[in-house]
Amino acid sequence: MSLTELLKQADPQSIDTGHRVFSRGQTAKCVYYLLQGRVGLGLFQGEQAPHRLSKMVAPGWLDLSAAVLDQPMSYDAVAETPLVVKRVPLREFQAWLAQQTVSTRDLIHDLALGQRQMTELSVSRLAMDAQARCAEWLLEHAQPIDRESMAVQFTQRKRQIAEQLGIAPETLSRVLRDLRERGFIRGRGRVLDVVDPTGLRHLVGA
Repeated sequence: MSLTELLKQADPQSIDTGHRVFSRGQTAKCVYYLLQGRVGLGLFQGEQAPHRLSKMVAPGWLDLSAAVLDQPMSYDAVAETPLVVKRVPLREFQAWLAQQTVSTRDLIHDLALGQRQMTELSVSRLAMDAQARCAEWLLEHAQPIDRESMAVQFTQRKRQIAEQLGIAPETLSRVLRDLRERGFIRGRGRVLDVVDPTGLRHLVGA
């Protein structure tokens, strides 16, 4: 049986706006396929998304890596519009997967593992507060100038950097100002000197 045929056997179900499709850490009992609507992905509190990761617009599979790797869901998924989804039981999906050739299973597993690792990295970064996220970004982009100093060259607009960090541009400006006042960084414009990298590392690990 093909995956398309397996999906056809599942009945479509409606989910109202604001309802949670599944939660991070929840045991995967089925595989979700989004037929219609838009789903918010991230770390939610009720219907609010203080840490938004991304969104999924139909059609497409939701957190397929959880089913492939037999692991819990890696993020929260909440309906941002009315949804129509299909739920394929996990045992049926895994039975289909077991019928594939070894090379196909290995390919699917590697893709799922890569997606999972990227998602976990993104979720862990989202869980940080804005200051820790900015400190981590500065450390990742700092380049040595000489043996004793490093600097960050801004090659993107601050609005784009803020989007990557999941914060508002105003928040990024406020955090950079605070880090400058506390002596972690120095300078303005498109180049910032990293004065205290050890202090920034402490912020990331706090």
